[in-house]
Amino acid sequence: MSQQIILGYLGIKAVSTLTPLWLLGVGMLGGIVLIAVFWALLLLISRVTRIKALQRAKEETWLSIREGVLFHVMVVASIFVAITILSTFALRPISESREILSSLTRLNDVGTTTRTITIPGTPSGGGDEIVVPPATEMSLGFRNEELVALKIESTETISVSHDPEAEMDTLSSTNVNAGDPSSWKKRPNSESPFGGEGNVEALYIRNRGLDEATVTATITTDVVYPEVRLIPIAAVTLFGIFLIYFLQAIFMPRLSAIALATFKSELAQPLFMIVMILGIVGIVFSIYIPYNTFGEDIKMLKDSGLTWIRVLCILLAVWGASTTLSEEVEGRTALTVLSKPVRRRSFVIGKFFGIGWTTALMFIVLGAVLLAVVSYKAVYDARETSAEPPTWHICYAEMVSIVPGLVLAFLETMILAALSVAISTRLPMFANFMICFTVYVLGHLIPLISQATVGQFEIVKFVGRFSAAIFPNLEAFNIQSALAGGFAVPTEYLGASLIYSFLFATVAMLLALILFEDRDLA
Repeated sequence: MSQQIILGYLGIKAVSTLTPLWLLGVGMLGGIVLIAVFWALLLLISRVTRIKALQRAKEETWLSIREGVLFHVMVVASIFVAITILSTFALRPISESREILSSLTRLNDVGTTTRTITIPGTPSGGGDEIVVPPATEMSLGFRNEELVALKIESTETISVSHDPEAEMDTLSSTNVNAGDPSSWKKRPNSESPFGGEGNVEALYIRNRGLDEATVTATITTDVVYPEVRLIPIAAVTLFGIFLIYFLQAIFMPRLSAIALATFKSELAQPLFMIVMILGIVGIVFSIYIPYNTFGEDIKMLKDSGLTWIRVLCILLAVWGASTTLSEEVEGRTALTVLSKPVRRRSFVIGKFFGIGWTTALMFIVLGAVLLAVVSYKAVYDARETSAEPPTWHICYAEMVSIVPGLVLAFLETMILAALSVAISTRLPMFANFMICFTVYVLGHLIPLISQATVGQFEIVKFVGRFSAAIFPNLEAFNIQSALAGGFAVPTEYLGASLIYSFLFATVAMLLALILFEDRDLA
């Protein structure tokens, strides 16, 4: 009874907004469980083997969990877990939540399958005799409610049914003409051609032609709630962050110590809190800005939100990279650190890693706020335009569409952070800011510059190609046009962008090592 009162008070608007966050929280809970299991195995192995590197990595990782970047990441994850726990008992009956989560167990059983069989021809009867072709079984095995698309091709005219007793030319059967494929695709509120729920174990096909028929059926299935794929992705992402830090601690202990010190130093700077407050306020306030786009305000919010996060995080990364090295060199702190068994390359790369972890934390915090805001914006716009309240599926689709934009914005920020670290080994903060600003502007103009040089003089072409070779193509990380058009960003594009940013950041760090190697620190 109390749950019904809560549901009535919250209404469908809160359900639509919070359900995508509930799924994300379930994934965060799964990630925390993975981390706990990994940590328990680590403790067991470290007690048995007594490997020094493993002991050191365990201590370094535990220090980060207590006061480093992992602590703050776990705080953000715990907030989503708290939303999940509260929402489980407030959003809907627990049985419905269990039904949504049951789709997780079916993820490995869905996909696209193709079956091909050969059916002998049906001889014609003599005189007026009607010959009914026998039914040939094509084994399939899928759930009716999971059917997304079905395509049947045949070299002869056939009759297809899921009922072995169904007669031809009735509502229970479907005719497929020779060379004319029969296709069916699931649409909103549409029903499977084989009825409602239940399993379809086989199709029964009758060959109505005289010749042998080769029949090919292509079945595409998907879980009832495909949104549950967010759960393993979120869990693996959270565990991946933990694992990356652990591997950094075990294989690069000195670098990891410098990165942790840099992270704590940057976190204590007033700029970090100022950027976070500005980011959160700007994102939340953008909900209520009238964009006057005739029902497309959510696209403008995603565009402005991603741009706002990118600009603030680039400012934070470039500021940190331009001050941390120069201040330590001028204050003779670097000389003190390098007098210990710490190499210069560990010092420089450790600084970059510290800046990277600081920027990653800012992206996680502001990105989490933007996800929640976008999920709510769909409901807010429907209320403002007196439209039908959106379902949680629509809010989920709007929310996850910005995740690739956040990933690409982070990769772009890391390129500029690496470049800023390289510049800070020789130049002061003001020059660093000017150079990074120039690279940012020209990097986004590279496609226009390359396109404008087509058909021009050779010297103009050379300048365009030289600019494209020297400056990073930052416009490749801008997907606002794809978001506005409602297009999904392919995983291959994200992978190619990751490789590109890694290569450019590596070149920038090699330049930083060369410039810092013979720097007089005294």
